[in-house]
Amino acid sequence: MPKTSAAAPADLLADWAALLRRCGATADPEPYGRDLLGRWAEPQRRYHTTDHLRAVLGHVDALAGHAADPDAVRLAAWFHDAVYRPDRSENEERSAALAVRALTEAGLPGPRVAEVARLVRLTVTHHPEPGDRDGEVLCDADLAVLGGTPEAYARYAAAVREEYAFVPEPDFRAGRAAVLRQLLALPALYRTHAARGSFDAPARTNLAAELGTLEG
Repeated sequence: MPKTSAAAPADLLADWAALLRRCGATADPEPYGRDLLGRWAEPQRRYHTTDHLRAVLGHVDALAGHAADPDAVRLAAWFHDAVYRPDRSENEERSAALAVRALTEAGLPGPRVAEVARLVRLTVTHHPEPGDRDGEVLCDADLAVLGGTPEAYARYAAAVREEYAFVPEPDFRAGRAAVLRQLLALPALYRTHAARGSFDAPARTNLAAELGTLEG
């Protein structure tokens, strides 16, 4: 399954190798890490890049005390956008299938592989069930970008627009506005106490501000 790719960030590759070994890999982790990092660096990406992967992993580390299986969440973070085509709707399912294929081939135990795939699929809705501590950590880490500074949020929103450059402006504005309204209607954007305290209020401010520009 692994393919040869261009030079990968050495720190991320080392973190991946250590993670996979901790999780019971029987194969050399490096080729799998290089394949994943090559995917995260594909040219169609503007937001869903290696920088996003690095940010999500950092947030998972910060929230790891809430997780039942922090390493399963870390693996899911590596795979959650590993397949990403902005013109496709099945990215999460294809990413989950990639996780099953790669982690099984690398020798990880079946139950952990299944948990990683479940978590990846959860990023379709970002709606973990009550008590799903691993799902809460992954979803909060993935959505943490919404609660950044106004400047960071503006960069995020601009990058998302670049990924959807093929969509005409009126259609993009309507679709994006619908997504933002759906997020603002949620009773809780974040599930962990730490993420709620850090991100909820600024996220709602950022979302409302972007919605105002789209509808103005």
